[in-house]
Parts: sequence; C-alpha cells; structure tokens
Amino acid sequence: MPSIESLIISRAKELSSYVIEMRRDFHMHPELKYEEVRTSGIVEKELKSLGYETIRTAKTGVIGILRGRNKDKVVALRADMDALPIQEENDVPYKSRVPGKMHACGHDAHTAMLLGAARILAEIKDKLEGTVKLIFQPAEEGGLGAKLIVEEGHLDDVNAVFGIHVWASLPSGKIGIREGPLLASADAFRVYIKGKGGHAAMPNLSIDPIVVVADLINAYQKVISREVNPLEPAVVSVTYVRAGTTFNVIPEDAEMRGTIRTFNEEVRNYIVKRLEEITKEYARALRCEAKFELTEENIPPTVNDKKLAEFARKVLAPLGEIVVPERTMGAEDFSFYTKKAPGLFIVLGIRNEKKGIVYPHHHPKFDVDEDVLWMGTAIHSLLAYKFLKEYNE
Repeated sequence: MPSIESLIISRAKELSSYVIEMRRDFHMHPELKYEEVRTSGIVEKELKSLGYETIRTAKTGVIGILRGRNKDKVVALRADMDALPIQEENDVPYKSRVPGKMHACGHDAHTAMLLGAARILAEIKDKLEGTVKLIFQPAEEGGLGAKLIVEEGHLDDVNAVFGIHVWASLPSGKIGIREGPLLASADAFRVYIKGKGGHAAMPNLSIDPIVVVADLINAYQKVISREVNPLEPAVVSVTYVRAGTTFNVIPEDAEMRGTIRTFNEEVRNYIVKRLEEITKEYARALRCEAKFELTEENIPPTVNDKKLAEFARKVLAPLGEIVVPERTMGAEDFSFYTKKAPGLFIVLGIRNEKKGIVYPHHHPKFDVDEDVLWMGTAIHSLLAYKFLKEYNE
C-alpha cells in the first residue's frame, strides 16, 4: 500500500492544472496591499467548500483552520496575496487586466499553491495528528500584513510556521533551504537639512545644504566600511535626493531618503544610531539644522530555524534537488512569524531560460514556470503532515 507521503506527491501532480488555473485567475486580477477583496473572497469560498473553519484577519486576510485528531499541536502554512503597482509587459493570455497593477513577485503563485495544499490536507484530514492553519496574508509588499496577523494572536498556539516563495534566481524545480538568516532586515530613513538660501554666485552669504547632503552620503558609507565588522553583511543606500529649483539659487533646504539592510539586529541598531549621530553633528559643524528619522517600521531579518531546516531537507528529498540558496538583502515580513514561533522560509526555483522566464522579481516581465507549481503544493502538504506526525512522536 502506498505511503501517505507518496499519495501526497501524486495528488499534488494531479492538482497541477487546478493550481495553474487559480494562479492565472489571480494574476489577471491583481490587488494591491489591503485591497485583496476579490482574492480573499475566492480563497474563503474555496476553503469553506473543503470544510475549513475560516477567520478574517488583518483587514483583507483569511485563515483556514483544519482540525485533525490531536488539537493540541498546530502547524501554520503561509501564502501572501498582494500585487505590486507595476504595469505588466508580458504578452501572455493571463496578462494583468488591471492597468498599473501586476503580480510581479509571485504572490499569485503562492496563493494558488497553498489552495492546492488545502485540498490535499482536507482529503487526509483523518491522518493529521494536529491542527493546520492556512494563512492567506495580505499586504506583504510594504503593508506589514504579517505583523497584524501576529498582533491579532493567530500565531500564539502555533508550534511551527512554514512559507514558500517562488525564486527567480533559482533554476526551475530546485528547492532552496537555508538555516539561519536568509533575508535581511529593512529600514527606511529620511534626512532633512535646513541651511540658508541665497545667490549661487555668493555662497559665502548662504549656508549650503547640498554640500552637507553630498558629504553625508559618503560619510554613511564609512560606517559600513570602517565601523561594521566586515564579516557582517550590511548595506546603506541613499536612493532619493531633493534640493533646489534652478541653476543660480542655493536652496534653503535639502532632503534625502534611503534604506538600511542587515542580517543582524545588533548591527542594524548600531548603524541607525551612527547615521543619526553623524547627520546631526556634521550638519551642526557646517551651521545647518538636521533631522534624521526612520519613516517605515523595521522589518526584522528572516531567520530560519536550524531544526526545521534539517527536518524539511529530509521530508522534501523525494521531490527533487535541494540546494542552499544565497542570502539576499531583500526583506520579507514572514520574519514577524519567525519572531513568534519557529519558522522556515523555503524558496522554489521558477527560472526557465528555454521558456524565457528569466526576469527578476518586481520586473514588468516577471513570470513563473507554472510546470513546477505542483511542487509548492506538495511542499506545503508534506511539511504539515510530517511535522504534526513527527512532532507528536
């Protein structure tokens, strides 16, 4: 008699067309953060038809609950649902039908893969040694939807949480599992410098905020190169500068914005402290007023649990090649879940050069190799079933 694991894999392959169909539907109707009304409505309808209890969460999110034989043990599986404000440039039948909005990060695939897993888990409900929570999360793209879900208490009883992200840099069908830090923390900052405006031909009568901004940009990089341990990856990027209106006027003020990325929260805190100190003291030395502020809430680094990584490598071995993906300075609000419960964020390769699927995330020509989406369904299902079974043992 076939094992439950082999039945899960077979069933995931059988559901491939369903997963692709759902992914294409979501792709054609993208919704931005906290606008996922249509998407969450479809998700909730599907879950209820399969016998799940459903809870609305984080404004436009949905959680499906399936209770197996032991209600004391809980595993959570997460998929994000929101799209991006990007105009799609792909020429495909399932191209976005909403001008200026596109699933350019694969969240449509994430939602579809987890719906596939919802079907499999419902079919093996009597074999589940615990409760499964399916988290269909809104607002990953800048809305901190995961933080809202945690604050509402939906992770309080969870013993482990798993997430999958389709990965544009990984060859199609490869599974990426890395213990420890995988994705960086993220901060956004704004700097405001006030000087004294005047004629550009008489700079001695003004206090030029532009020269302060120019020096600060270089000074920030010295924190990375001379104050942070070179074995600790860290990035400070100034991405926006605004000053002046014409060629012959020294402006009254200047503004710049940027981001800070690290894998280590202590390093992050040190960089924030030093940037603020340097900004205020350097501006004061050049007779300007300065303000340094963080404009977005900090997203912690995504750190994968070592034991869950070892567990997943063993459980997912029958699906194909498992590799260790490179760390990236990109950020993910899945990190809020891993601060609350042991977590593992897995990446699934969807890059296929023969099909022309080579564009990075957030690109107007981003696409996914749909032929491997069944693997995401299988990954979710296997991890939930095996975790509940082995956790109890």
